[in-house]
Amino acid sequence: MYIKEPSTYEEQIESLRLKGFIIENDDICKEKLMQIRYYRLLAYLLPFKDKSNNCYFKGVPIERVYRIYDFDCRIRSLIFQCIEEIEVYLRSILSYVHSNKYGPLGYLNSENYNNRHNEDRFVSDIIAARDNNRKSYIVKWHEKAYNGNYPIWVIIEFFTFGMLSRFYSDFKLVDQRTIANNLHITNDILRSWLVCLTDLRNICAHYSRIYYWKFSATPQFPDVFSYSPQGRLFDYIIILKNLYPNKRAWDNGIYPSLQSLINEYSDSIKLNHIGFPQDWETKLNSCSI
Repeated sequence: MYIKEPSTYEEQIESLRLKGFIIENDDICKEKLMQIRYYRLLAYLLPFKDKSNNCYFKGVPIERVYRIYDFDCRIRSLIFQCIEEIEVYLRSILSYVHSNKYGPLGYLNSENYNNRHNEDRFVSDIIAARDNNRKSYIVKWHEKAYNGNYPIWVIIEFFTFGMLSRFYSDFKLVDQRTIANNLHITNDILRSWLVCLTDLRNICAHYSRIYYWKFSATPQFPDVFSYSPQGRLFDYIIILKNLYPNKRAWDNGIYPSLQSLINEYSDSIKLNHIGFPQDWETKLNSCSI
């Protein structure tokens, strides 16, 4: 089986030149390659590839690629901050609703879920969550004081975002609606949004590219939004805006930071590459529940 041999930084720089990118300073380019890796940088060249012939557009300054990479890192960090707040909120509201209806250990009773609930997988996920945090004080205390029994409001602290999404999707319909109604959306839309945010969180957690990225999960939106999802980042920004639990913090912190990033990198990025319409601020403000 043929495997490519590793290349030197000098060879990588020459490869970029052969692709048609303009490199004025080899030392800076080498420094960037040391920081990023050539293979990782290749993903940020995709917007400059002609799909008709699979060749790159000629004459693109490599500095523009660096700036797109920096933009991607910074907006990913901002998004991850939003998801963290939403994740904490979900742990709070899901455990509250479930425990007050079914008791502290009711999450272990399969009768308290709908028919799609996979008890074996759920129990396996809980055991893995507990074992991955075996050294934490919380786990040690509950193993000693409560014989390994964890109320839902305790064990949910160790749920991944994917587990939270599945936990909600397995709720009985009436319980799903209780939570969704508080957010002024339907349970179908909320389930869709949690699947999307699971995907987005995983991408951010692994420092993967979100610029010029086509997302696999397509969100549902209320008809009043008058917006059709494009499969790009803007769809997910709409979700973040509507699920973010602190509206004042969004208006005074997250949203201005997003505006600032878009403006700062407007010379290098293209809005359509992240699914942002030209009137994205107006559109985002109109897509509110």
